[in-house]
Amino acid sequence: MNKKFMWGNSTSSMQTEGGYNIDGKGKSVYDIREATENTSDWKVAIDEYNRYQEDIELMKEMGVNAYRFQVSWSRVLSDGFGKINEKGLQFYDRLINCLIENHIEPIICLYHFDMPLKLSEEYNGFSSKEVVDYFFKFAKIVIDRYHEKVKYWITFNEHNLYSTTGAFLIARSNKEENLTNLYQIQFNTFLAHAKVEKYIHEKYEDLKIGGMLAYSTFYPSSSKPEDTYLRNIYDDFSNKLYLDIFNGKGYLKTFDKYLENREVILDKSDDEIELINGMKSDFIAFSYYQSQTIKYMGHDYDPFDTSSMVDNQYLDRSEWNWEIDPDGLLISMLDIYNRCNLPLFIFENGIGIREEYKEGELIEDDLRISYHKSHIEAMLKAMDMGVECIGYLGWGLIDILSSSGNMEKRYGTVYVNRGNHDLRDLKRIKKKSFNYIKQVYESNGKDLEIR
Repeated sequence: MNKKFMWGNSTSSMQTEGGYNIDGKGKSVYDIREATENTSDWKVAIDEYNRYQEDIELMKEMGVNAYRFQVSWSRVLSDGFGKINEKGLQFYDRLINCLIENHIEPIICLYHFDMPLKLSEEYNGFSSKEVVDYFFKFAKIVIDRYHEKVKYWITFNEHNLYSTTGAFLIARSNKEENLTNLYQIQFNTFLAHAKVEKYIHEKYEDLKIGGMLAYSTFYPSSSKPEDTYLRNIYDDFSNKLYLDIFNGKGYLKTFDKYLENREVILDKSDDEIELINGMKSDFIAFSYYQSQTIKYMGHDYDPFDTSSMVDNQYLDRSEWNWEIDPDGLLISMLDIYNRCNLPLFIFENGIGIREEYKEGELIEDDLRISYHKSHIEAMLKAMDMGVECIGYLGWGLIDILSSSGNMEKRYGTVYVNRGNHDLRDLKRIKKKSFNYIKQVYESNGKDLEIR
């Protein structure tokens, strides 16, 4: 194992920071979402805006040496454009300096779905080329500010989600959900990434930037040829398309034909296509939580129809029906590396569990311990087989709101004492898994024994 291997934590701004209306922050699309019976609003999150020093101390104690966080667009530019909010940047100054003081490598993600509200309401988010331009301006502000201290960058969290049913939500577009609008969002985010990648590589030769996917290994539900046929299309259009574009190979010809056959005509220029086709990546980042199993249901690939995704009878699953498949991580790493021949970086991995804290009692999260152990073992096996990997970042190792806003779906090794509707005292309490992750991280992955 490389001594410089990065063991860390990964989060987003809206799931951690809080401070939604202070120090000049503008509204994002999350700030106006109200709580429901089973979800929280996003106004406080875990209050990292005020508690980042405490959380960084916990990460340091855990053995973390890398932290991927997001810079909130609407904290830097209140409307997504216009005058820079210096107080917002000063928060990230403090956060980054504190990380470096504690020997934790800062890693920046520029967009994790929290579109500035004005850009969503007036421009339809990433459906619009104007928003691509605004995003590029925002990215340059952040890169120019932090290039001396932050060496690893990504633009979009889980970029391939922009071609799924959730694309309109994460791109914050109010347009009709049809194939043309879906793939225009996909194209526009490719274009935005390409602009940022080109800027970084031309201006700052010491910085590294990569594309990021939400990666799932796809299995056919049986050995029937039609199941394998459909499985391959899911893999092509959800994984390989993105890997090829991030690696400068351009669009898959079969995907181009898929668009043509469905009369999808995109707003794109030759110069834009050339920019996208010339992309270069220094690494491929990805999240891995579960695999997916595909069954042919009598129709071809349709991103708006998830009926072809079925439960895998050979795998256990979480309460939220996410399949637990460490072998899928091994397969994923081999597939990505053999296709791209670029270093890999696991940016998110973990399991959501419902937990209850009782004063003075240790939270016995053995399922989380076994989950991380089995997935780290799979990663190490892939590395043993020749895969180059930069690091492993657990997702939300200090409890955060889930992507749906559910505080009861917890990923952390540290319990944050709040519920969906009761903020309580936001106290941080170590779980049983805290010491296990500390053991693994501090031993550089050599000590995986559960004691």
